[in-house]
Amino acid sequence: MQKRNTYNKNVQIANDTMYYIYEHIDTDINIDELALKFGISKFHFHKLFKEVMGINIYETIKSNRLQKSSNLLLTNKYSTITEIANMCGYSSQTSFIRSFKQRFHQTPKEWRNGGFKEYSKNILMNSEISSYEKNDFESIEPKIVKAKSRRMYYIRNKGYITSEAKKVWQKLQAWVYTNDIKEYEQVAIYHDNPAITPHNDCFYVAGIIPKEQKYLLETNLPFFYTPEALYATFEIKGKIGDVLRFIQWAYHEWLPNSGFETTTNPSYAIFRKNQFLEEDKSFEGTYYLPIQYV
Repeated sequence: MQKRNTYNKNVQIANDTMYYIYEHIDTDINIDELALKFGISKFHFHKLFKEVMGINIYETIKSNRLQKSSNLLLTNKYSTITEIANMCGYSSQTSFIRSFKQRFHQTPKEWRNGGFKEYSKNILMNSEISSYEKNDFESIEPKIVKAKSRRMYYIRNKGYITSEAKKVWQKLQAWVYTNDIKEYEQVAIYHDNPAITPHNDCFYVAGIIPKEQKYLLETNLPFFYTPEALYATFEIKGKIGDVLRFIQWAYHEWLPNSGFETTTNPSYAIFRKNQFLEEDKSFEGTYYLPIQYV
């Protein structure tokens, strides 16, 4: 029991750290202060984070900064490269360009001017979860909504792989049954855009939002509150893999021509039919794309 309690505590700390990184990606994140906040030594903090997440904290911060900036470069055409670098925590444009080129093998300017297209195409073509096809999404009419903040219990998994995602959702399903939750929503959060991030490197977050307030027996799952923010929503359906092409279309085609820009908040989908739980691997749901007025 002690070993399980320790593991659960470490998982909560690691996930709280990830949440902190996402929320403060535009700041100079201080690891010493974070360790102090959790009441543990810096050495132990680094050790438990890598054991849980499979990657060290500094690499996680760097990766998140670059992934967020790669999105913003595509969608925020009214923002300069320096402004985008600052939004993602870079105080120097020189260091941003150097890091970006090291990761994406092109400069931010080259990426913004179309270099992302071939990069993204290769990501999807090399994914086991998607066959690359040019689907027609133009007929889907978006709605602009302001989503409320809600409490979500979740499991974070490194790697957006079919077999692993299915196991995560099955575990959440067991958690729902254990707690006798009758009404709930199934949510997939895409902190890492799977259209431009190799799927082995993606952190896939699967979550449950109970519609009822009740005492939960199994409370060892970490939780956080979804942001109250502005979104464009799209009603989507299809087979496994289609959601990736839709995300690619939303960020690469719809957003740049929409008159909106995106934020560092992640996109997410609320599924009424879950592709990882349905026998026919189909999905149906609402996709939430973070936007801001410009």
